[in-house]
Amino acid sequence: MKEIIFETLIDTLKILPFLFITFLLMEYFEHHMSNKTQKVIKKAGKLGPLIGGIAGAFPQCGLSVAATNFYATRVISLGTLIAVYLSTSDEMLPILISNKAPLSLIFSLLAIKIGVGVLFGFIIDFLLRKQEKKSNEIAHFCHEANCDCNHGILKSALKHTFNISLFLLIISLVLNAGFAYIGIDKISKFFLKNSIFGPFLSSLIGLIPNCGASVVLTELYLRNIISFASVLSGLLTGSGVALLVLFKVNKNIKENIGILLTVYFIGVFIGITFNILEFIS
Repeated sequence: MKEIIFETLIDTLKILPFLFITFLLMEYFEHHMSNKTQKVIKKAGKLGPLIGGIAGAFPQCGLSVAATNFYATRVISLGTLIAVYLSTSDEMLPILISNKAPLSLIFSLLAIKIGVGVLFGFIIDFLLRKQEKKSNEIAHFCHEANCDCNHGILKSALKHTFNISLFLLIISLVLNAGFAYIGIDKISKFFLKNSIFGPFLSSLIGLIPNCGASVVLTELYLRNIISFASVLSGLLTGSGVALLVLFKVNKNIKENIGILLTVYFIGVFIGITFNILEFIS
């Protein structure tokens, strides 16, 4: 067990510099672009799903949360909200980059998430063409995500790096211990790697309103425990704390449940589709 703990600590320390630099760059981008992006989404109109799908893929603090509040006051359409949710990468990017994942994998995941978000966003808006608009004042909900957006990029980057590194350390320790005492085959079977039902479980994990969901899913994929279809399903449904905020700011509980189920089943559908395509090929 001592060897497992030591190896886990070394592996975590190795990626710390890459993780910090990644978060620092992301914080810089967020501080300079977040307000502009939110304004563009608010004014997007019928092109909302396209703008929301593209903007959601960029690592911005609380963008999905801000979009949730925009929808609660009907400034943006449901399709735009769904597009943002599906394309939001949460902590996927820093984990992939810090682990030196191939650029082809990173761009593939981002492109698919954007494409799925835009496609289903437009479909939903087409099916729900008549929507009530409200002119309520929009409050800034970035603090709901507890991301310290207003405390400078260095402090925010350090906080993100510490939190994610700690989470990675715990996840890696659990997985490494599992590999040693249980075996990778049994762990892979638990996560239904070679099963068509894998996306059902991964999409459920993605719905957890915490950045930890995307961290777990990305790590599981990088360790070859879950398939590409499964990690894609989970990352499509993972919008951070946005769904939690939705239930707080939008008083229509039935509608909120409908949105949650819509995101979940889209994630499952896309995952199963990729599973079938992989099987055929």
